[in-house]
Amino acid sequence: MTKPTLVVALGGNALLKRGEPLEAECQRQNIALAAKIIAGLTVQWRVVLVHGNGPQVGLLALQNSAYDKVAPYPLDVLGAESQGMIGYMLQQALKNQLPQREVSVLLTQVEVDAADPAFSNPTKYIGPIYDDIQARALHEEKGWTFKADGRHFRRVVPSPQPQRIVEGDAIRTLIARDHLVICNGGGGVPVVKNTRGYHGIEAVIDKDLSAALLATQLEADALLILTDADAVYLDWGQPGQRPLTQVTPAELNNLTFDAGSMGPKVAASRRFVEQCHGIAGIGALADGEAILNGKKGTLIRP
Repeated sequence: MTKPTLVVALGGNALLKRGEPLEAECQRQNIALAAKIIAGLTVQWRVVLVHGNGPQVGLLALQNSAYDKVAPYPLDVLGAESQGMIGYMLQQALKNQLPQREVSVLLTQVEVDAADPAFSNPTKYIGPIYDDIQARALHEEKGWTFKADGRHFRRVVPSPQPQRIVEGDAIRTLIARDHLVICNGGGGVPVVKNTRGYHGIEAVIDKDLSAALLATQLEADALLILTDADAVYLDWGQPGQRPLTQVTPAELNNLTFDAGSMGPKVAASRRFVEQCHGIAGIGALADGEAILNGKKGTLIRP
């Protein structure tokens, strides 16, 4: 009997936590924990894994801009680099947890619209946190845009809506052969299509919206978004903040969440449940299966 299909979206901030040094060893330790959780999910589910890259692609951009003898590499190329870096670490850790299972990483392009209004309103946080003085200095030096992220500031870049997963057929083929597939890394490499074919564009696609698109195209049974928050909260950051436990898409329609963090997660989950009538969970990495069982985190049902 074929197991139900679960698309897991693993946040870049779950792999490099806020305040941690952006170093490979920190990432390896966090990925080792993630691999244990995800390996446990494979007992009941056929898992497809999508990961974020916010901290990592921002770090690559900083490293990239430090050498001024060549023009900086564009964000789409850095996104592809982050897919390889994070995908390799996840693949190795998952293979060590599941030695009898095939684990495949697929470099994935995702088509977007060059006229998407997101290009004139950057909202996607990438890179490390800064204080106000550091953010102002980097804005003057590099022309980057910064927005508040809690008590700190982070660089923001355009985050257009994903429209089509270019390598969709390859993903389906690997799943059919019972591979644990790691794909759409960092939301996918953003590309636009014209008469000459595909070419990259300066953006970082939100990995949660990309994961929801993938889950919809695969007609998956569930979508699980794992992040550094233990649930979706109403009145986040206020004295009366309270978690949403179980909720329907209709109940979410009149609620507003931050466009740079929880907003895309809620929108992605709502869209998937509405279109596929599956379930979607949002919560902390360590809670894994408990979120899908409605015991922890936020569960969105039809």
